[in-house]
Amino acid sequence: MAEFQALVVNKTETGFTVDIQTMKIDDLPKGDVLIKVAYSSVNYKDGLACTPNGKIVKTYPFIPGIDLAGTVVSSSDSRFKEGDEVIATSYEIGVSHYGGYSEYARVRSDWIVPLPKGLTLKEAMVLGTAGLTAALSVHRLEENGLSPEKGKVLVTGATGGVGSLATAMLAKRNYDVVASTGKQEEHEYLRALGAKEIVSREDVCLEQIRPLDKQYWAAAIDPVGGRTLATILSRIQYGGSVAVSGLAGGTDVPTSVFPFILRGVNLLGIDSVYCPMELRLKVWERMANDLKPHQLLESIAREITLEQLPQALSDILKGKLRGRTIVKLS
Repeated sequence: MAEFQALVVNKTETGFTVDIQTMKIDDLPKGDVLIKVAYSSVNYKDGLACTPNGKIVKTYPFIPGIDLAGTVVSSSDSRFKEGDEVIATSYEIGVSHYGGYSEYARVRSDWIVPLPKGLTLKEAMVLGTAGLTAALSVHRLEENGLSPEKGKVLVTGATGGVGSLATAMLAKRNYDVVASTGKQEEHEYLRALGAKEIVSREDVCLEQIRPLDKQYWAAAIDPVGGRTLATILSRIQYGGSVAVSGLAGGTDVPTSVFPFILRGVNLLGIDSVYCPMELRLKVWERMANDLKPHQLLESIAREITLEQLPQALSDILKGKLRGRTIVKLS
């Protein structure tokens, strides 16, 4: 335990580096729980953190990785003891506090979720922040009245982490899922996750967006945003809802008030970073039970080593990854 390996990014006057370095426990930031990390995962935010102008990391050198799962080594908080299996995602992890791309991590106890019964540490990282975002989306939609008999549910960016898990979670709950993707070659993958229908990205994000269009879907999970979100809002059924969690399609949403005041459409913002712990614990329990996809390890996950991580971080920024990529650390 004296030394361990971690992926470190650094930015100096001479350039930007991403490499694996040998670290010591004393190099880790303050926190009341020390964790031996078993797995982390690859997220778009992590890819940005490993670029010189990603605007994620504020101080260098730094260990990225917004997700981690592992076993408690030591704790000064009575809620956690040596040997406990735990999950830590989001908050400041991998942004301003050393993250999960490390064989050991020290974090605040208030950021930690006990591993729910029904999940392994590996499964927890296949879910990770992407799974929490997808599950929060389903949870909020159902709180707003969605049920399978209401009609079809659209998922955009369906081959990405959030989209893949949302598709599989909705299918597990017996929803009629319409998956949207720009990747023709991934249709079989989406059907394996449970999508009943697959539509192209162009069929969802229209060149000309009408204030109100034909009513297609009872609800939607959208990690894309931008013009895609505007189109979806104009085509949601009366009283339906859209859960939005991303901005891959841009931050501007060229819509009008008509979907909201003429069809009673609900726009639900999904935040997995500062999601309150009470809700976070409830949603993780759901991910271990009624929202746990059947294909979690078989279809959605790909496992890599720390040495393979830099390439995966580059690939996620280029849209080359599908589903979830997890990093085995111990």
